[in-house]
Amino acid sequence: MNDENAPGPLVELADVHVVHKARSGGLFTRDRVYALTGADLAIEPGETVGVVGESGCGKSTLAKVLVGLQRPAAGTVSCAGRDIWAMRDTERRHAIGSNVGLVFQDPSTALNRRLPIHRVLRDPLDVHRVGTPAERDERVRELLDLVGLPAGAANLLPGQISGGQRQRVAIARALALRPRLLVADEPTSALDVSVRAQILNLLDDLKQRFGLAMVFVSHDIQTVRRMSDRVVTMYLGRIVEETRADAVPGGARHPYTRALFSSTPGLLSPIDPIPLVGPVPSATRPPSGCPFRTRCWKADDLCAGEMPAVEPDGEGFFRCHHPVLSGATDRELISQAQERS
Repeated sequence: MNDENAPGPLVELADVHVVHKARSGGLFTRDRVYALTGADLAIEPGETVGVVGESGCGKSTLAKVLVGLQRPAAGTVSCAGRDIWAMRDTERRHAIGSNVGLVFQDPSTALNRRLPIHRVLRDPLDVHRVGTPAERDERVRELLDLVGLPAGAANLLPGQISGGQRQRVAIARALALRPRLLVADEPTSALDVSVRAQILNLLDDLKQRFGLAMVFVSHDIQTVRRMSDRVVTMYLGRIVEETRADAVPGGARHPYTRALFSSTPGLLSPIDPIPLVGPVPSATRPPSGCPFRTRCWKADDLCAGEMPAVEPDGEGFFRCHHPVLSGATDRELISQAQERS
């Protein structure tokens, strides 16, 4: 399955839905949480796709679907052109393990605290029976060197090294089987500010060195913009826009994408957010029509009555009945939002 010459996307989602059951007010009643709805996404070799959105929008669920940790209620997840959930369990584990690596948010909980680092890194090699025992030990030494850790770290426990070093170990483990795609779910949010840049630079270096594709999930919008080729915006479990990273924010067409980027300070400009009115709706009872309509200054009866169709926009797309004009300034959008409030 780890065929570098395989044509097409590395991983592709087609109309994927994830629905969880959550206990509500009654003892025997359960609400349905629509964690992911109608997700379509293709990750091409060598590209970085950034995923942004507020907490609870479905970013982490999307990441789990991409690496086979979450089985969708509907839709297909294809790895190297094959539906992973139509495979036998052992075949699926091999397909995902040899093609996709995952870096979790918090390395303190992602690593087994009782295992020395050389065991943490060797485990994927043992499970997938890669090479001889001697070759596996050599691979562990290579991995430590790749992520900038000394050879002596192999005998330490995760609790004996710093948070930034633990994340380096987590990255090394994700690369153990030489995957073609790395999915990083908030990889720097649990780290000190001084360490974040080091980890981001490491990820970027590894991407360039090995031609990795990457899915970078983060609340840090400016970092996503810097690291990515494409930016995917999620709202209430839906992908509402996909656009080139160099086109945001000015070229973004969905009102939510523009509001999201306006709430993040740039290096040379202060925060001047586009105001959004009202709380984020519940994922158990999403609004009719467009999910963003309850907070959008452009919303009208059409938005309440119909889910917007996918509208192509250059190399990307958006879902909006009343998209923002390309090139509209934040000041213009702030004025429009204030007039409607």
